[in-house]
Amino acid sequence: MLANLQRFITLSLAALALGWLFYWFDNSPLLAVAGFLVMVLGYAVFLALEFLLLHFINKSDPAPQATWAELASAWLGETLTAPRVFCWRQPFRTFAVRDNLVASSSMCGQPGVVFIHGFFCNRGLWTPWLERLQAQGRVFAAVSLEPIFGSIDDYAPQIDVAVRQVTEATGVPPMLVCHSMGGLAARAWLKAHSSEARVRHVVTIGTPHSGTWLARFGHGHNGLQMRLRSDWLGQLDHGMHPERHTRFTCWYSNTDNIVFPTSTATLPGADNRLVRGAAHVQMAFLPEVMAGTLALLDGKEN
Repeated sequence: MLANLQRFITLSLAALALGWLFYWFDNSPLLAVAGFLVMVLGYAVFLALEFLLLHFINKSDPAPQATWAELASAWLGETLTAPRVFCWRQPFRTFAVRDNLVASSSMCGQPGVVFIHGFFCNRGLWTPWLERLQAQGRVFAAVSLEPIFGSIDDYAPQIDVAVRQVTEATGVPPMLVCHSMGGLAARAWLKAHSSEARVRHVVTIGTPHSGTWLARFGHGHNGLQMRLRSDWLGQLDHGMHPERHTRFTCWYSNTDNIVFPTSTATLPGADNRLVRGAAHVQMAFLPEVMAGTLALLDGKEN
């Protein structure tokens, strides 16, 4: 459903921008080009506002403060990354790389990976990761969580199916790699199924473990759950083993334009790894994050 929606938005915006350009070009080339650029690049202005917001909200956060150069670099990185994800991979390349549930001879008995995306995303987000694991012959599965605005608790059954499939293919528990809300979905699954023994490790990238300031503007069920220190978040670890968070590696950034204040993307007792100057979606594709995460499959240090 999300792929269809994003495909419609992308094609409609492209048609509107091109229509404006050709309609006005003969009479007013400047107006034609200006309108075209506003429609095509207007999202970059909204991104800039997010970075300004995080700069001011982060002033009271104990994490390292971002410099203006880091904010500018993150803004540029997100401006370049967002269209690839939301206008290409997710709407048009959702299944460019299918789940691989058959281990190659060199990967027999080696742990696989379950990928869990975040809010308003689908499995197409992970395409560069899936291509990399496919080339290695590694077993993996990537879920597409629906309904889009449903409760995060309701995603647990979908995750459970993926974990079972990967475990059956390899014979060993998989690693979960989660972006943004996907990390909360993984924690909800762990709680619902008491599943610590069924996973090798959990990696979260830009996950609002304590919520995010921006969620105050969300009114869907999952948006309400991701509000800063919501009751739902407060119950996620209720009754869980005190050492549960030692199974987590949490990548977080001081220029995350969606999850801020910065420290909300960390977990007490987890291996919290700061990436300076990286934006929310961009962070998922940084070589440092990808290499450091996949090294955990083999028990290697980053």
